[in-house]
Amino acid sequence: MDPQGGHYLNKAAVLSGLGAARMFQLLLGCTIMALVAHGAGFSATYGTFCMFVWCFCFAVTLLVFALDVTRINSCMPVSWDNFTVAFAMLATLMYITASVVYPVYFLSSQCPYEGCEVRNYRIAVTVCSSVCCFAYGAEVFITRAKPGHVVGYMATVSGLLKVVQAYFGCIIFGALANDSQYNRHIPTQYCVVVYSLCFAVTVVVVALTVTGRTSWLRFPFDRFVVVYTFLAVLLYLSVAVVWPIFSFDRKYSSPNRPDDCQRGKCPWDSKLVIAVFTCANLVLYFIDLLYSQRIRFVSQSHA
Repeated sequence: MDPQGGHYLNKAAVLSGLGAARMFQLLLGCTIMALVAHGAGFSATYGTFCMFVWCFCFAVTLLVFALDVTRINSCMPVSWDNFTVAFAMLATLMYITASVVYPVYFLSSQCPYEGCEVRNYRIAVTVCSSVCCFAYGAEVFITRAKPGHVVGYMATVSGLLKVVQAYFGCIIFGALANDSQYNRHIPTQYCVVVYSLCFAVTVVVVALTVTGRTSWLRFPFDRFVVVYTFLAVLLYLSVAVVWPIFSFDRKYSSPNRPDDCQRGKCPWDSKLVIAVFTCANLVLYFIDLLYSQRIRFVSQSHA
């Protein structure tokens, strides 16, 4: 028994909607890894990425579930609620990516040379991975901020958007590293600086929140978030104009995809991915700015 007279094990971590979502995540994650290891298989960079996603999310979910059931999470040097909702949001995004990448590169309408049984395994992997997206999304939905409830910053719309922004930043960096030819022009190098700066600050905001160290800042955290988000909107707005000009204008590059461009190793494709996710992140930072203002206003009205 603990000092408060409760049980050592936390029954609510199992007998609740959140517990059910996590057990479903573990079941699907274990099934996916077993199917891949048994017959579906994986190869090359894209397959390794998908396998990393499934193994990483399974391992962290198992750790979160075990710590929550045993109540050891109260001894962890992190803000537990902020950490779990941030990870659930990240896992949702990673699973969505893997659920798209795996069938694109490993699933076809015709049976591969390994046989139709391998294709069936890969279909099962794709289905399980897609369903698991909803399992992690359900955890985000359950733990999100609700009217009248006091929650951590990461459970708010602004906090969840920070995770998405950082993840989109990772996709941009991946495309930059895939022969994007960003070093040909100084303006595109400026774009890389903007991506790096915004990504770094966003990660710092998430890290400070998850570790419960927002008090380390010498000024109010909500004000810092609003000011940074406003600057990020301006920076991304400039990049959303500069990058397409120097990537697709005839004066600096090619507006159309070259015919001899190899799939997966085409600079034009990388530039397009960067342009799309730049615009996506610009929209996210703008929405984040609106919600950050709202959070700051509410906190002041209750002060």
